Amino acid sequence: MFGDIMGMMGKLKETQQKIEETKKRLDTVLIDEQSNDGLLKVTITANRSIRSITIDDSLLEDKEQLEDYLVLVLNKAIAKATNVNEAELAAVAQDGMPNIPGLDGMFK
Repeated sequence: MFGDIMGMMGKLKETQQKIEETKKRLDTVLIDEQSNDGLLKVTITANRSIRSITIDDSLLEDKEQLEDYLVLVLNKAIAKATNVNEAELAAVAQDGMPNIPGLDGMFK
């Protein structure tokens, strides 16, 4: 019985380490998004950290339009980054979970 518990604890610790490594790696995964007309471009990491914003000069003339562009493009980029982040972390977590009866369908 204790061997099983120790094995599960070791597996959980290993999984936790893999999750931390995956989070660090996701800092290097870049997501590019842009407005439909290409006037605003955003690059963020899969951990949802903004890396760059490129604004066409024509958008600098209309503050309200620029704000709208920023909201739309950033939200699209964040949604994509969130999908990548969650899929990567879920795969690591599911792969590393010990076989506990009753929990096998929880992470699918």
